[in-house]
Amino acid sequence: MSLEFELVEIEKPENLNVIIGQSHFIKTVEDLHEAMANAGGGIKFGISFLEASGACLVRATGNDENLIALAKKNALALGTGHAFLIFMENGFPINVLKNITAVPEVCSIFCATANPVQVVVAKSQQGRGIMGVIDGYPPKGVEGPDGVEWRHSFLRKIGYKL
Repeated sequence: MSLEFELVEIEKPENLNVIIGQSHFIKTVEDLHEAMANAGGGIKFGISFLEASGACLVRATGNDENLIALAKKNALALGTGHAFLIFMENGFPINVLKNITAVPEVCSIFCATANPVQVVVAKSQQGRGIMGVIDGYPPKGVEGPDGVEWRHSFLRKIGYKL
């Protein structure tokens, strides 16, 4: 037996949010669609689900054709078993994560971010699987008083703190 590792870069526009997770059943794609739609707020999204048994297809849905196409493209690049990708606009992952994690088929979330993402994929004779993600960049230092002031101001500016 052998095991190889590969980095798969998620292709997306710079400020577009992506959520990558693991799930386990064909109805995932429909349940995730409902979870996103029920989050409200005019969120646009595209979802892909990598089916790891039966027909082993990439299943896709959403309410925005460009985001659906992006989800399909990235799913094919990943080529792993039972994973999902959600690309979203007009909202933040914080607005939908509770809905997504409440979906019974969802096992875990690897990331929810607008940062550049690389997915660490392992390949064996059986197939491919997600080992983890590299989300963004390493720290450049420790937050000081100016950083604290900026963070407080930013969170209030975007409406997440009073």
